[in-house]
Amino acid sequence: SKIKEPVIGFKVGGTGIPLMKKLKEKEPFYASVYKKNFLKNGKRVKINKYALGIEVEVCYLIKKTFFSSKGLINKKNITKFISHMAPCIEVVGYRQKRKGITSFGDLSSDFGGNVKFLIGQKKKYKRINIGNLKANIENKKTKQKINGNTNAVYVNPLNSLRFVLNKIKKDKTNLGKDFYVFTGSTVGVVPILGKGLYTGKIEKLGSVKAIIS
Repeated sequence: SKIKEPVIGFKVGGTGIPLMKKLKEKEPFYASVYKKNFLKNGKRVKINKYALGIEVEVCYLIKKTFFSSKGLINKKNITKFISHMAPCIEVVGYRQKRKGITSFGDLSSDFGGNVKFLIGQKKKYKRINIGNLKANIENKKTKQKINGNTNAVYVNPLNSLRFVLNKIKKDKTNLGKDFYVFTGSTVGVVPILGKGLYTGKIEKLGSVKAIIS
């Protein structure tokens, strides 16, 4: 709330159920995503030694009509607010000098302000089993290939989306325009072992690329 930069959407964090249970947290958290951190597919991202890793996520484009809607968002009415969906890469920064994570407070203290987001080609929203799609991220140069599944995201990325939309309503946030929601990693936080091209893929959604330098 202290950063007066243009906001293009919101990012949900802490969507892994095992991590929530380990840290005894009841729900995820969210933060604003700033326009300056939003890049086109395949763009170059320069990182520093504090970069934590890279993730592959399901991203939704939400219609601005959401802000004038009444009542809570539920499983039945959520789909009417979704315009498009796409695969996304998030490059995760972590500037704090912390030894270990004991709560989501440790994660959220510097969350949102120091990350980059790149999205693949957007597809018009249609109903698919978004809670059980294969995902992976690969860097052939470093011989990394990590597999995952969309069910790692709060059981279902739509649950993650519903969570943040209701939080936005509760916080009385209104961007007055269409906006993005990044729902959480399908592959966990993958360490960046080297520079080069990282390609993320989500079944039925497509691929997304980022060049790490």
